[in-house]
Amino acid sequence: MAGGQERILRRRIKSVESTKKITRAMELIAATRVVKAHERSSMARPYAEAMTSVILDLVQAGAAKEHPLLQKHEGARSEAILVVTSDRGLCGAYNSTVIRLAEQEIAARLAAGRDYTLFVVGSKAQTYFRFRGYDMAEVFLGVTDRPDYDHARAITAAMVPRFESGEFEAGVLIYWRFLSAGAQQSVVRRFLPLEVDEGGTGGLGGAPMPSADLEYEPSPTAILNELLPRYVEGRVFSALLDASASEHAARQRAMKSATDNAEELKLSLSRIMNRARQDAITTEIMEIVGGAEALGSDRGSKTSLMPESLVPRHLFSQNLDPSDPSAVRH
Repeated sequence: MAGGQERILRRRIKSVESTKKITRAMELIAATRVVKAHERSSMARPYAEAMTSVILDLVQAGAAKEHPLLQKHEGARSEAILVVTSDRGLCGAYNSTVIRLAEQEIAARLAAGRDYTLFVVGSKAQTYFRFRGYDMAEVFLGVTDRPDYDHARAITAAMVPRFESGEFEAGVLIYWRFLSAGAQQSVVRRFLPLEVDEGGTGGLGGAPMPSADLEYEPSPTAILNELLPRYVEGRVFSALLDASASEHAARQRAMKSATDNAEELKLSLSRIMNRARQDAITTEIMEIVGGAEALGSDRGSKTSLMPESLVPRHLFSQNLDPSDPSAVRH
């Protein structure tokens, strides 16, 4: 029993060690990708800030805010919901959290008697919503691993024309916002229609930006109408970059936790195997000692061809030869 149990434990320990090597490698890869994704997000932030500043200056310069992206469509009963998830798993609660927020948003719309149109980024959300019978207008795959501007342009091309035509009341973006390598936040953010106020915040929740006294050629309205679609693309692209960095950070934490759990399991199995081995050694020692004692007792006993119990007692008293037939008395 002990030998078979020891073989089973050895196989389990070897399997745990192999799993630990895999999770450790995935942790290191995710850590490297987090740094690169964070760098890309940081590099794209100045562009978004400059675009916001220019749009605010245009508004303050007298640009007419009559662009369809700035208008609220009160008559529309549908809302565009863009859900950003990953194409791969092993990243903890990254996907489930975003999907849960999307379901809450959908349930709130349906409870209010309004409709929704679902746009999905990532195979995880696609699999989830398709299995549960949700209608998906568009699905975008292969995006969050390394998003580029073409991905943002394709997503906005699928949503913005329908919003401009008055089909959607608003557009909501659900994704993970990257704050730092150790902190990310799941958010539900409205990005359509664009909120460009004259106070200088641009609807982004940031501090007011200083305006510049500039002259525009052609008119501020023409420039604003040209920049607003690119501004939407920039906001979507920024969200994709944040989601990508958050995904790699979540995968790094998940793989680190898996590596630590594998190490704890290995130590636990090693203790069990050592205990079983010690029990087997103790049992063998007891069997050896018992056998040695049995052999010693057998050597101390007298052996004869005919045991005393089979020889009549009167033969011993008369000193007769038991092999002589005439000496035997009946």
